[in-house]
Amino acid sequence: MYNLVAVDEKNQNVCFETGSQEEEPPSDVNNGAENNHATAISFLTIAVEGLLIWGLLFTIFDQDAEPGGQLFSLILLSILSYISGWLITFLKMPPLLGMILCGVVLRNVGLFDVSGVYLKVVSFVRQFSLAIILIQAGLGLDPNALKKLSFVVARLAILPGLLETAATSVAAYFLLSMPYMWGLLLGCILSGVSPAVIIPSLLSLKSEGYGEDKGIATLIIAASTLDDIRSISMFGIILGMIFSNGGDLMQNILHGPTEIWVGILIGFIGGFLCACFPHRNEDYLVWKRALMVGGSGTLVILLSSKMGYAGSGPLAAIMIPLIASVCWKLQGWSKDYNPVSSIIHISWIAIQPLLFGLIGTEIRFEKIQLSLVWMGSLVVLAALWIRILTCCFILIGANLNWKELIFVNLAWLPKATVQATIGSIALDTVIQLQKWDAESLARNVLTISVLSILLTAPIGAIGITLCGPKMLAKKESENDITKKQKLEVFEDIRL
Repeated sequence: MYNLVAVDEKNQNVCFETGSQEEEPPSDVNNGAENNHATAISFLTIAVEGLLIWGLLFTIFDQDAEPGGQLFSLILLSILSYISGWLITFLKMPPLLGMILCGVVLRNVGLFDVSGVYLKVVSFVRQFSLAIILIQAGLGLDPNALKKLSFVVARLAILPGLLETAATSVAAYFLLSMPYMWGLLLGCILSGVSPAVIIPSLLSLKSEGYGEDKGIATLIIAASTLDDIRSISMFGIILGMIFSNGGDLMQNILHGPTEIWVGILIGFIGGFLCACFPHRNEDYLVWKRALMVGGSGTLVILLSSKMGYAGSGPLAAIMIPLIASVCWKLQGWSKDYNPVSSIIHISWIAIQPLLFGLIGTEIRFEKIQLSLVWMGSLVVLAALWIRILTCCFILIGANLNWKELIFVNLAWLPKATVQATIGSIALDTVIQLQKWDAESLARNVLTISVLSILLTAPIGAIGITLCGPKMLAKKESENDITKKQKLEVFEDIRL
């Protein structure tokens, strides 16, 4: 969590501190009661603000904002997902698991159902969330570490995903009697790791210095982003081959590399624009830079989907903040000073309950066959084992010890964002083209995609959170070194 502690009056730069910072020991024995009181007041504040927002929306949207309306369903999902995520932390579980389960419950008890224009709202929320995640990743990347690890990043981003895709196709053929092309389509969906799960957890560890000596967070974040680009690009190619008439096969094959180059080009142009505008001496500089980076990242995600280059958007969305942050440092910001990331983090905190809640709403018990659940789970797990073995093999010689190797594999497990974003596209295409003979295959793809989220997201999130501090070496910050030196001086004086 980030707390607002200061504002630079000249440039209106926002300064934040993390909740992990060391605080003064409590001076009052009633500190526990005061904390409970503060927590209660905090939740009451959220409730009052929620009622205020609902009242404003009710005056605008009338019946849609009433209980039972579609807008009311979205608001209810967001609030209850937030509460569920908070409650499940008492069980030492990641908040996203509580949010996903909340979505599952609301959908299957009939308290959530959207249609019409609100389906576009749901789609926008997913794409906006993806943009926020990738922007956070771009701002958190270390260019020096990225340059040093470039060869390892390329191997980690390509080989495990490719082999997992192939393994999924073979397993789906033998266990589900799914055609190889449909198995490859499913493999493209399942092989994409989730930035929504990995990036926030890794950035939290990175801020505390864990794994910084070897740039492990940068390695995983960069590789996961490229892995998602590969996953989305291959998905588009396979989907086009399944539903094409055969005349544009070469165009579909060349489409993936084209998306990569388009994404890189747009990322460089957008990054330099965000570095030039606004001017570094303007008032409210941090807020304007956050708006430029956030708006640009969201725009490229939305436009890339509309223009048929879905793989270009994620790459451009991470390149823009990366290039911009490098330029900001050249303009005077220090290496460890980037308050724009704090503002983007606030946006993520606000949107994540709705995002993960919506992922949970994709699970409808009445449409899931028990046999498909068992066989689908075997397909997911078999492909994961191939991915893990490949990952271990290609990291040999990467200067990682066995603990760090295990951690990379744990961080490489979670699936959520890509599966929730593109898992339903095959079914949408079937309905749009009225290819009813492929409807059952498309529904199976969607069901297994959601199933992979439930199987891997909690394990990966828990593994990163709990194992990170135990498996990664902690790099001491300048503040820690200064405190240690002061303690040594005080100890010498005492002696």
